[in-house]
Parts: sequence; C-alpha cells; structure tokens
Amino acid sequence: MMSEHQAKSIVIVGGGTAGWMAANLMAKSWQHLGFNIRLIESPDIGIIGVGEGSTPQLKGFMDFLGIKESDWMGQCNATYKNGIEFVNWSTKPGFSRYFHPFPAQTDDYSAPGFFHNSYIRRKGISVEGHPDHFFLASYLAKHKLAPIPEFHFPFETNYGYHFDSALLGKFLAGKAEEFGVTHTRGTVAEVKLHVNGDIQSVITQAGETIAGDIFIDCTGFASLLLQQQLKVPFKSFGNNLFNDAAVVLPTEQTQQLGSQTISTALKHGWAWEIPLTNRNGNGYVYSSAYTSGDSAETELRAKLGLLDADVEARHLKMKVGRVEQHWHKNCVAVGLSQGFIEPLEATALHLVQETVQGFIDSYQKGNFSGQYQGEFNASVNARFEAVRDYIVGHYRINSRTDSQYWLDNANNNQLSASLVAILQCWMRGDNLSDELDRQKIDHYYPSISWHCLLAGYGLYPDSAQLKPGNEYANKYNIEQIADFISRCGLNFKPHRQRLAELSTG
Repeated sequence: MMSEHQAKSIVIVGGGTAGWMAANLMAKSWQHLGFNIRLIESPDIGIIGVGEGSTPQLKGFMDFLGIKESDWMGQCNATYKNGIEFVNWSTKPGFSRYFHPFPAQTDDYSAPGFFHNSYIRRKGISVEGHPDHFFLASYLAKHKLAPIPEFHFPFETNYGYHFDSALLGKFLAGKAEEFGVTHTRGTVAEVKLHVNGDIQSVITQAGETIAGDIFIDCTGFASLLLQQQLKVPFKSFGNNLFNDAAVVLPTEQTQQLGSQTISTALKHGWAWEIPLTNRNGNGYVYSSAYTSGDSAETELRAKLGLLDADVEARHLKMKVGRVEQHWHKNCVAVGLSQGFIEPLEATALHLVQETVQGFIDSYQKGNFSGQYQGEFNASVNARFEAVRDYIVGHYRINSRTDSQYWLDNANNNQLSASLVAILQCWMRGDNLSDELDRQKIDHYYPSISWHCLLAGYGLYPDSAQLKPGNEYANKYNIEQIADFISRCGLNFKPHRQRLAELSTG
C-alpha cells in the first residue's frame, strides 16, 4: 500500500471508448491506492467510432470490471460476434468467401484436421483445405446462432461483440464514475510544460487549470498532448496499408440477426456489415489515392440498394500508422492518438486494452515510475507491427484484377521481413506453426488465424495439379468432423432468442 503522499494524480484528456476504457481499467486496478483519476471530455468534439466490433478480449475487460452482459449489451444495442466472414477477397474457384473464427475448445478435435489438410494440399494432394469445414464458430455464424452454449455443454467458446460505440462510451463513463473517476466537461485550450519537458497541467477554455502526475492522451487523431505538445514522431503505414478514408451508412436491421461481421471486398477497398439490435452498421474503407469520396459513397449505396434513398452518409479520414513512443515523458497515448490500423480485424479496442494494461503493469513494476518505459514502448510497437502485418497479408495475397488498387496491393513489396518469411513458408509447403514459433509471434495472431487467412484465399496448387491422396493424406474424415460440429451446434440458440433471454434476465 502506498503512503498518502505517494498517491498519483492521473489526468485523461479525451473521452470516447478509449478514454473511458482507460479510466475504468486504471480506477479498478488502483482503487485501493488512493489515486485521483480525472477525465476531461470536450462537449465540442465528436466521437469517430469507425468500428463497432471487437475481439474476444473485450469480454475479458468486462469480466475484470465485474460487468455482466445483461448490464451493458441492451444499453449499447450490442450483439454477439463469432468472427468475421470475408467475401470476394479471392477469385480462386471455391474460395470466394471464408470465415475467420474465434476459437472454441471443440476446435481441439477438429482443427488438427484443418492443419493436416492444409499442409497436405500445399504438397499437391487433393484433400479438403477450406477452413470453413473445421470450426464451430463458422457453423454458428452460418446458422445465425449465438456463441453462448447451454449449461450442459461443457466446452468453452470465445466470442466478441458488436455495439454502438457512442453508447458504449456513455455506459463506461457511468461505470468509471462509480469507481470514483472525476468527470470534467470542458475543452483543453492550453498545455503547460515543466522545465524538464513533462506536462505540468492543462488549461480548459473555461480557465480551469488541471495538474497531474500522469497524462493520458485520448484526443483522437489530433494527439494534442503526445504528438502536438511533446513532438513524438508518427510512423505512417501508408506504404503498405493504402486505405485512408471511410464512408458510413446505417441500414435497417433484418429479421434474422447475424452473429458475425461481414467484410466484402469492393473496387477500391472493402465494406463492413455489422449487425446491431436496432440497425446494421455499414461502411466502406477505401484509399483516396484511387477513388473519390463521392465515388466511394455511390459504390457503397449501390451495394446496399440505397442509391435513391434519403439516408445521409458520414465521411471520415483515417491516419494509419503509429507513434514511435506511446509513453513519453509523463504522457501515455491511448487509442487514435497513439495510432490506428484500419478496422479490418476489429483491433482498435484490442490495442487500447493492451496499451492501458501494459502501462498499468509497467508503471506498477517500476514502483510508479518511468523505469520500464522503454520496455513498454517496445512491447506496444511490436504489437502494432504484428497486427499491421496480419492485415497487410489480406491485401498482398488478393487475386482480384478489377482495379489498379487491387493490382497494386498484390504487387506491393513494401513488406516486413516477418510477413515475407510467413508467406514464403506457406508457399514452400513448410510447417507454418513452426515459423510462427520461430518468430515468437503466435501470441499476436495464433496459427489458426494465419492458416485461415492463407487457406481461405485458396493459396494452394491449382485443382488440375492435385493428385489423389493415400491413407495418410486422408487420415481425417470430413463427414465425421461435420457431424461432430453440427451436433455441437445443437447446444446453441438463435441469436435473437439468446439476446431476448439476456434482456429479460
């Protein structure tokens, strides 16, 4: 326990989901230390809220705070997410779509068949190598089932959520205030620095001076504290992630509520479809170097059947990359102020959580000093790079030829050594899991994720080149795996039914 004079004052500048996640995590982690945590939120600055999906890590966040799904999901129009379906990213016959599943314990039975078959097929043997046949989450999404099993089904499933990001931010604000976080509404007009370069205080437009020991920059792409005031350089990912803009359009919810995100490749980028309880979230992420905002909006409207509809679109600009140091002096950037990797794999909140939790751990480990600042920055940078590489892989291996955008992505050689080694390993027919272990990056994206990506695009020898398999090649019976998964699926309810039960308690 720290003595009273050691208690720290933490000032979070900026709200939104990132700011309030940071506030909750720190307040919960340090609730017995007498820390003073204050969040300043401007009523004049809106929330970007590009993505409305998460990885399974968000459930861990809610569990840590003691928040039940019945407490928050209804208030945020939230739904369950089994994973992401990718449509039209590949033109290989039989591989126009594939599903990236979240893991389940039942995968221990079925996934070995996928690893084996994808390995054998790369050797030129005719076996089933499409990932959709091997995972429970794929089955649940296909049949619009929620990932919550009946009590008598004793196997764990991992899942994410879809949600209204603005409503989630408001909900988390209420929880943070319950944890003792002070909520100040105001716009920062000036930042004062110590002679040593640390941030001393921020001054609001109303003239209030707010001092602190640690400042958390959640001011979005503006990065008011870390980039503007402390001049921390920004590293763009523009040379291998081309997309820098998005257009967003809501549509009415359909009767059958999906339990997956759908990512559909379009002419100059891709469109998301995210089911909420009250609407579908839709957006088109594209590169402004290849198409205009008006053309992108028209393309999205055509996809959604809204060419003549009176529905207003929202246009956004994205700054893709990361800062060189996420924690500099006494300032930590969280969320868009530290960097952004386009929302293809819904990693934004994942990176927020990892950054905040990493800071909490490093700050405590150094007895609430900057002793482990360098170690922290290296760790966060490595995570950004690993996520970037996985997403770049989606573009680099595409086989579309309908626009210069896709051709340039397929021919882009501005790749990291890590990604080059992964792609070369796959194309050589070597063991991909061994390569991920060699690079020590399996904890960022596990072997199943990389296998689903590469196999899902159909990166195999052409069908005409495949030879019949022997007993070893056909050691896994696809029909038996399908039967196992479908029988597991009997323990799950339709998405709408499960959400209705959740709301009634």
